[in-house]
Amino acid sequence: MSTTSDTFRGALEAVDRIVNRETEADEVLRKTVEVLHDRFEHYSWVGIYLVEGDDLVLGPWQGPQATDHLRIPIGHGICGTAAASGETEIVDDVNADERYLACFVSTRSEIVVPIVYEGRVVGEIDIDSDAPATFGSEDKAFLERVALLISPHCLVGWATGGEPWPETS
Repeated sequence: MSTTSDTFRGALEAVDRIVNRETEADEVLRKTVEVLHDRFEHYSWVGIYLVEGDDLVLGPWQGPQATDHLRIPIGHGICGTAAASGETEIVDDVNADERYLACFVSTRSEIVVPIVYEGRVVGEIDIDSDAPATFGSEDKAFLERVALLISPHCLVGWATGGEPWPETS
C-alpha cells in the first residue's frame, strides 16, 4: 500500500478546514469520518467512538456495514485497551491478536488512536483495513494529529444516547 505524504497532508488540511468552519460538533465528527474513509483506499471501515462513563460508544462511522460493537467497555478488546492506556494500538494481523473483537470477516489489520482532551481520553478513531499490516508510522502520525484537531468536539459530539449515528444525505 503506497500512500503519499501529499495524501496525508491534503486530508489533514481538509480536517483542519472542517474544524474551523463547522459550528456543530456532530458535523465535525461526521465530516472527519467521511474524509478519512473517502481519501484512503486502505481504510475500509472508519468510526469514532466516544467515552460515555466506563464505555466507548459508537458515534459516526463509514464502511460497507455497521458493526455489532456499539458499546465497548474501556479495557476490553483493542479499542478498550487503547482507551485505557491512551496509546495508539496498531495490529498487523487481527486474527493473531486475542484482544480483537471480531466485526467483519474481511478485516485483516486495525489502528486505534485515542482522542485526548485536557489530559483525558474522550474518544478514539478506529480504522479497519482488509489488507494485513497496512498501517504504518505515517498513518499513526497523521491520525494522532487528526485526533488532536477534533478532540474538543468529542466532549459534546455524542448526542444520540447510544442510538446509531443518524445518516445524512
